[in-house]
Amino acid sequence: MKHLSRILLIVLAVAAGVFKVAALDLERMQGVVSQRFGAAGVSSFKDWQKLVQDNANQPATAKIRQVNDFFNRRVKFGDDQVVWGQSDYWATPVETIGRGAGDCEDFAIAKYFTLLLLSIPDEKLRLIYVQARIGGANSSITQAHMVLAFYPEPNAEPLILDNLINDLQPASRRRDLLPVFSFNGMGLWQGVSGAQGAGGPSSLSRWQELLKRARAEGFD
Repeated sequence: MKHLSRILLIVLAVAAGVFKVAALDLERMQGVVSQRFGAAGVSSFKDWQKLVQDNANQPATAKIRQVNDFFNRRVKFGDDQVVWGQSDYWATPVETIGRGAGDCEDFAIAKYFTLLLLSIPDEKLRLIYVQARIGGANSSITQAHMVLAFYPEPNAEPLILDNLINDLQPASRRRDLLPVFSFNGMGLWQGVSGAQGAGGPSSLSRWQELLKRARAEGFD
């Protein structure tokens, strides 16, 4: 993750848009994984397919837990420069699964797409930029970080899916996280549950570019 001031520079005031995962082209996706990441990537992709198939009929809370555990267990944390050779790169789920590595944005994005495929409504999910306090409860040192939030009900306290902590904890217990803004395929909000901003998801240029690449890889 980069410094928060730099992250906020990607926010642009443009019209709202809507993203929905309607279907998968699994053959195309596996072809991309095979070409770019070889046999090891294909093996991980098939394990991800099994995760989706095995949990299709599970309750929402079970889906959330299984998806969080899968990516936290299978994906190795790495800086963008090390993993992708770029200073700041948002990987598609196919890329994260194939590479088996990524930073906090890549974890959160992969979990978000997978839960959409498992029929978790978009309005129940938010990608949240936070300032994460590091060095203990009394520390004043923070760094930019991204997590995924799941809202069981519209006004309910969300559960936080975090690559740094395996347990699913309600937002009130994550006092080390200071929300800045959140977004999904439907809109952009101030903080976790604040007023919806003037821009929609297309307010994030990097997010829009990622959605375009994900569609090209098979998230139709």
